[in-house]
Formats: sequence, structure tokens, C-alpha cells
Amino acid sequence: MENTEKHTPEQSAPPLTKKELKRQRKAERAEAKRKKKEIKEYERDKFRRVRTITPMARLTPYIMETRNTSQNFIFDRINMPKIDEYIKKKQAQGLTNFNIMHVILAAYTRACSQRPAINRFIRGQKVYTRKKVEISLVVKKEMTLDSPDTVIKVILDPSATADEVYARFNEKIENYRDTPHSSFDKLAKVLNFIPGLFLRWTIRFLRFLDYFGLLPRALTKLSPFHASLFITSMGSLGIPPVVHHLYDFGTLPTFIAFGSRQRELKVNEDGSVTKNSYVEITYNLDERICDGFYYASALKLMRSYFKKPEILDAPPETVYEDIK
Repeated sequence: MENTEKHTPEQSAPPLTKKELKRQRKAERAEAKRKKKEIKEYERDKFRRVRTITPMARLTPYIMETRNTSQNFIFDRINMPKIDEYIKKKQAQGLTNFNIMHVILAAYTRACSQRPAINRFIRGQKVYTRKKVEISLVVKKEMTLDSPDTVIKVILDPSATADEVYARFNEKIENYRDTPHSSFDKLAKVLNFIPGLFLRWTIRFLRFLDYFGLLPRALTKLSPFHASLFITSMGSLGIPPVVHHLYDFGTLPTFIAFGSRQRELKVNEDGSVTKNSYVEITYNLDERICDGFYYASALKLMRSYFKKPEILDAPPETVYEDIK
């Protein structure tokens, strides 16, 4: 018997009523608002205000208002024999550009995980602490007088190992050398379109926003002045480390510079003489973020990492959080 049943095409869903459409739009707005709130909380979670500091520590930023009137300098040296062995081992493992700078950065990042107060900063005369370690570095495309330079910034977890520090910085540096302009270059170029007098007032306005924490995260992520640490290498230039100032714009509490390798003859306790090599290093620190005893403890930790750099191959057992 012939089948006379007709197959009708699948009918599309009926159009939404006004009430259903209104409900759908309301749900979409609520979802967009929720996502925006999550992003805002995530960005805010990168740092927070420290509220349980001592009355003296709370008062200090009002007495010493700027970083340049609050900076202390420390001069130190890093003995190289153990680090040289460590660098050779890393290069043999395929980390071809691994050098003393990566050891210093890994040691500082590890110190932040154990002494989190050195990762604080002052903004609006208030003390804040970061959960990430943000490091700024000046790089050149080529080591020539007319080669352009720029600033790159890398954000690390305090638990980062030496290999992770190397990978993040090597990737950033290679990307810059392969592209004509970095994000910071593009931002600087935009600002340069503003006439001089108006640019002066623009920077003042940015300072005003920065004081109250109103600068967009898109700007602070690019700004080298909003970081945990700024580091510069004088070793590649063959000169001693510069004693660098801090910047009153931004949130930068620490500046590290290290120089070229130096050699000396060292007299041992038994009267024998051995050759030694070392690198001079300078620290410029904002004394308002923590006291001298705490700074000393953090720098002693860095010294211990320089003596046994293999510690930096594994994540720390514990990452300590700053006080509330």
C-alpha cells in the first residue's frame, strides 16, 4: 500500500514574545555584569591594601611623601664561581641565553615568596602589597649606539623557578627583537603626538589618577614604573653598576643594577692565594614599605640563593602571604 504521509520540514522555533524577549535581555545584562565584576575582582586581587601595619609604618608615607626622599642604597657583591657552574649547567640543558641576570631575577622572585613585604608599594600615601612579581627591564635590539631600546615587563608568580623566569623573559625579549615596536613604544608614540604644554598637563593628570588608583589596568600593565622591580645590567656595557634613583611616578619600590665581572686574588685562612671573580650589585629601596631588619633578612635570603643557585630549580615549599 502506498504511503501517502507527507513529511513536512522541521518547523523553526516560534518567535519570542515581548515578555520573553525582555526576560532574555535582562539575563544577558546580568551575565555581562557578572563577568565584568569577576574581571574587576581578578584585577583588584593582584594587589590589596595592607591595613594591619604599625602606627609608625602608617605615618611614614605622610612624612616622606616621595620615593626619591625615601630611598636607601645598598652596595653588595656576588661571588661568581658557584653561579658560573650553575649557568654552564643550564646552558648545557638548552637554555642557551641563560646568564647572571636570570639568576638575580629568580633569586629576587624567590625572596618575594618568602618575604612578601618587599613586594609592597606606596600609592596615595597608603601601603599596598602585590600577589604577583612584576619586573621591568630595558632591552636593545642590537648593542650599537644608534640601536633603539625599549622597556619590557614580565609578570611572574612568586613560586616561579629559574627555568620559568628564563622562559618568560627570553620569550619577551625575542618577541621585541622580532617586531618593530613593543606595546610600550606604541603608548609612548601616542603620548608624543600631544603638544609639549598639553603633554605636561596630561602627565600631571595621569599622576593625579595614579595617586587615587584610578589609572586603567591597561596602562599600568604597560607602564614600567608600575612594577615590583626595575633591573638594569651594566655588565654588558663593561662598566660598574649605576646607583639608580627610584621614580616618583608609578609604584616601583626597588631598583637593582649589576655591573661587569671583576677579578681578584683572595688570601685564604691557610695563607694560600686563589683567584676569585665577582659582580658588584646595587639595590635602591623604598624604605617606607618595610623596616631595615626585614630588608636585611630578604637580602640575606638572596645571598643564600647566590651561594646555592640550584635551590631555584624547584618551587618553594611554601609561598607566604603578606599580613592583612
